[in-house]
Amino acid sequence: MESQMYAIVDLETTGHSPKQGDRIIQLAIVFMKDWQIVDTYTTFVNPGKKIPFFIQDLTHIHDADVKDAQPFETIASTVYDMLQDCVFVAHNIDFDLPFLQEEFKRCGLSKWLGKSMDTVELAKIIFPSAFSYKLQEIAVELEILLTNAHRADDDAMATALLLKKCWERLMELPLDTVQQLHTRSFKLKSGLSHLFFEAVQEKRKKVELLDTHFDYRNVPIKLQITEQIANAEIKYPHSTEEKKALFSRAITGFEVREGQFQMMDAVWNSLKHHTEILSEASTGIGKTLAYLIPSIVYAKQHKEQVVISTYTSHLLDQLISDELPKAEKLLQCKINIAVLKGMEHYIDLDRFCDSLAVSDDTYDENFLKMQILVWLAVSATGDLNEVNVSGGGRLLIDRIRRTSTTADTKNKNVFDFYLEALKQCEHAELIITNHAMLIADLERATPILDHVGGFVLDEGHQMIQAATMREEKTFTYRSWKYLFGQLGHFDERQMTHLFYQLMKSSDRVPLRTLTKLENQFFQMTDLFEDAIAHVQSSMNLPYTNRKNQKKTIMLKDILLKKPLLQQVSHMIMEWLKLAEQSTQVFLSYHDDLAVSQKAALADWQYWLRELRIMESKWSAIFLVPNDEMTSWAEADARSLPNSIQIYNRPIQIADHITEVFDRYRAKQSIIWASGTLTVPGNRRFIADQLGLAQDVPLFQFQAPTEYYKGANVYVVEDMPDIQQVSQAEYIEAVAEAVIQTVLATAGRCFVLFTSQDMLRKTVLLIQEIGALEDYMIFAQGMSSGSRMRLLKMFQRFEHSVLFGTNSFWEGVDVPGDALSAVIVVRLPFSAPEEPLFKAKSIKMQQQGLNSFYRLSLPEAILRFKQGFGRLIRSSEDKGAFIVLDRRIETKSYGRDFLQALPNVEIRKVTLENMVFDLEDWYNNK
Repeated sequence: MESQMYAIVDLETTGHSPKQGDRIIQLAIVFMKDWQIVDTYTTFVNPGKKIPFFIQDLTHIHDADVKDAQPFETIASTVYDMLQDCVFVAHNIDFDLPFLQEEFKRCGLSKWLGKSMDTVELAKIIFPSAFSYKLQEIAVELEILLTNAHRADDDAMATALLLKKCWERLMELPLDTVQQLHTRSFKLKSGLSHLFFEAVQEKRKKVELLDTHFDYRNVPIKLQITEQIANAEIKYPHSTEEKKALFSRAITGFEVREGQFQMMDAVWNSLKHHTEILSEASTGIGKTLAYLIPSIVYAKQHKEQVVISTYTSHLLDQLISDELPKAEKLLQCKINIAVLKGMEHYIDLDRFCDSLAVSDDTYDENFLKMQILVWLAVSATGDLNEVNVSGGGRLLIDRIRRTSTTADTKNKNVFDFYLEALKQCEHAELIITNHAMLIADLERATPILDHVGGFVLDEGHQMIQAATMREEKTFTYRSWKYLFGQLGHFDERQMTHLFYQLMKSSDRVPLRTLTKLENQFFQMTDLFEDAIAHVQSSMNLPYTNRKNQKKTIMLKDILLKKPLLQQVSHMIMEWLKLAEQSTQVFLSYHDDLAVSQKAALADWQYWLRELRIMESKWSAIFLVPNDEMTSWAEADARSLPNSIQIYNRPIQIADHITEVFDRYRAKQSIIWASGTLTVPGNRRFIADQLGLAQDVPLFQFQAPTEYYKGANVYVVEDMPDIQQVSQAEYIEAVAEAVIQTVLATAGRCFVLFTSQDMLRKTVLLIQEIGALEDYMIFAQGMSSGSRMRLLKMFQRFEHSVLFGTNSFWEGVDVPGDALSAVIVVRLPFSAPEEPLFKAKSIKMQQQGLNSFYRLSLPEAILRFKQGFGRLIRSSEDKGAFIVLDRRIETKSYGRDFLQALPNVEIRKVTLENMVFDLEDWYNNK
C-alpha cells in the first residue's frame, strides 16, 4: 500500500472572516511522507488592505513585508493543485480549512475535497496530560522548536513535527490501547480514524512487549514500579560556611542570602525539638529550599517521615518538578517521596471499565474515554487531575472517581491507584500533599499521616481558606435540576435511567415497588420546585431593565417556611431509602450482570450518592441553625430560578484548625511557612486566625534591599479623593492614569481592582476613548477564559494590559519583562456587604472589638503586600508599583500599607511627573 502524503498547512490572516473581507497574509505548507518532511512551500500574500495593528503585534508581519507579494488570486490554483491527493492537516482545522475553502471559492475554484486531520484533536488524545494545546505551548512541552510563533512557516513546521510526535507516541502505546482508539475514532470531528487504523496495522507487524503494562479488564495499565532508594548518610550544614559550600557546589554564581540560612536553622531546630513555629519569608529568600533541605536531612537521619503540604495543585507540581530536583542536586542524594491526594483524585478502574461498555456516548464522553485509555497506558499515579479535560467530559470524569463506596476494593486482589499511593507513603521520606487532603486525613479517627516526624505547611496562611472551603456547604439550583434530569424525564413524567429500565425488565423487583419509586420521584421533584419557588419569591427580586440584576441577600433576612423545606428533606430520604432497597436485589448477584448492566448500576449508585450528599447540604443550609455559620443567597433576576445559589460557610475557622492539629502538638513539629503572615501593628493576625497559641514563635526573614533594586513605588498625589467625588468622576481619573501609564511603559501592565463593577466601567470607558486601540486588553469577567488563560494571553502579547480583581492579587507569577507595572486602583479593602466579611465584622462588634482595625485593615494590607509581590519575582525583575488611591497618604492607616512593603523608595508624585519618570526609566531599561 502506497504511503500517505500529509500536507500540513498554516495561514496568517488579517482576521477571522473571509466573507467580511479578511485575507491571507502568509501561507505555508509542509509535506510529510513516511513521517519524513519531503517538501515545503511558503509565501507572503498581499491582502490588498492594511494589516491591523494587533495582527502585526501577534505575527510580526507588517505592511512592508507583503507590499510586493502576489495576491491570493495569483497563487490559488497552484495551492489547490498541491493539496490534491494529500491529507490536509492543520492545528485547529476549523479555522484554516474553511478560510482556505472560502478563498478558493472567491477565486472561482471548486471546493477542495479530501481527507483532513486536526492536530489539536489528535494531540488532546495522544498527550492527555499536556498543560495546553495551543501550538506555542505544546511545542515547548514536547521540545519542538518554534522560534517565531504566529508565523505561518514556523507554525506549519511545528505542526508537522507535532504530528510526527503524535505518531511516535502511538507507536509506543500497547496494541490493545491503539485498537480501542481506532474503534472509538469514528465519532471524532476530524478524520483521525485512518491514522489510528494505520497505527494498528503497523503495530500488528511488530512483536508486542508486555513487560511495561498489565491488563486490567482488557485495558492496558502502566506497571507501577516503586524504586526504593538506599538511605544516604548526610549531615545538616550548621555553620554559614557549610551552607555556602552546600549551595555553591550546585548553583553557579550562588549569592548568599542570610535570611535563607536563618530560616533553614529555624526549620531544623523545630524538627529536632518537635516544636511549632511560624516562618514569614519574603519573596527572594528562597523559602522552599530553606525548608526542604532541613526536612530531607532530618528524615534521613532520624528515619522519620516529614509531610510537606501546599495549597494548590499548581504549587504541589512546582515543588515536585522544580524544587525537589534542586534539593537532590544540592544534597547529592536521591529522596524517597510519595505524593498523596484525596481519594476522589484517583480513578476507579472498575467504574471506568464499566463505562466502556456504554455505546451511546456523546462526543465529549467518547473523547474523554479515548484520552483516559492513553493516559492509563502512561500514568504513574492514576490522579485524574493529570488529564486535561474540557467540555462535557467533566461530567463523566466525576462518575469514574474513586470514592468511599468503592472501599471494598481493599478486600479484593485487584489493582487500585489510591491503595498504591498509600503503600508508597509507608516507605517515603517526604510525603507531599495539599492542605485539603491533610485536613481531611487528620480529621479521621485513624489518620494515614499519624506517625510522621513533622509537618511543613507551605503557604500556611491558606490553611484558613482550605479549612473554610472544606466546611462550606453550597446549593445551586442548576446542579439539582441536572441530577434529577439524569434519573427521569420531566416532560413525559417517566424515570428514564438505564438501571431503572433494567429493574423494570428483570422481574426481580415488584412492579408495585417500581411504580411507587417513580411516583415518589416526581412527588419529590415537584415538592423541590415548590420550595425553590418559595425561596425565589421570598428573595423579592423584581425584574428591571438594568444590566446589573444580581443580588446577594443574607439567608436570615429571608422569611422561609421551614416546614416546606423539611418536607423536601424528608421526601428525599424516603425516596433514597426505597431506591437503595430496590438496588440491593441486584447487588446480591452483581457478578452475574452483563458489563453494560454493571455500568448502568454504577452510574445509578453514583447519582444516589450524589443526591444523599446534596440532601445533607440542604439540611445544613436550611434546617440546622448554627451561630458559627453564615448563609447567603445569590441570584440574577434575569435568569430565575437557574441563577439561584446559596452558600453556607463558617464565620471563623480557628477552633476547627486547632482541633485538627492539637493532638500532634509537642509530639511532632509543625512549621507554618508563608510569605504573608503579619501586618504592621498586628504580628499575630494570621496566627490568631489559625488558632495558634501566643507562645508559638514567629520568625521573619526579609530579602536583602538589593533584591528590590528594580522596584519603583509611586503614590499619585493628584488623583481625586475617592470619598469626595462620584464614582463616575473617579473612574474617569483612573482611566486617564491607566492610559498614561500603559503608553509610557508600552503595555505589560496589571491593573488591580477590588470591584468587578468598577473594573467593567473603567475598561468600557478606556475602550470608548480609544487611546489604547493598539493594545490587547484582557479583563477578568469580561474577556472569556479562566484566570490562568487570561494570564497566558497577557504574557503572549508584548503590548497588552490585564485588568483583574481579587484572585489576581495573589498567586500569579509573571517574571521578567512580561510585567512592567502593577496599578492599584483602590486599596484592597473587602466590600462591607460581602457576606462572610460582614458576618465576621458583626461577630467582632458583638464581642466589643473594632472590626476595622482587627479585620478590615489587616486583610487589606495583606492583599496589598501580595499585590506588590506580583511585580518582583526575582532579583533581575524591574517594574513600577503605582497606587492611585490617595487614602494611602490622607488617612492615618495609610502608613501601615506603606510600612508593609519592603525597604524601597516611595515617591509621591503627580501623574504627569510619574509618566515622565516612567518614560525615562522605560527608555533606559
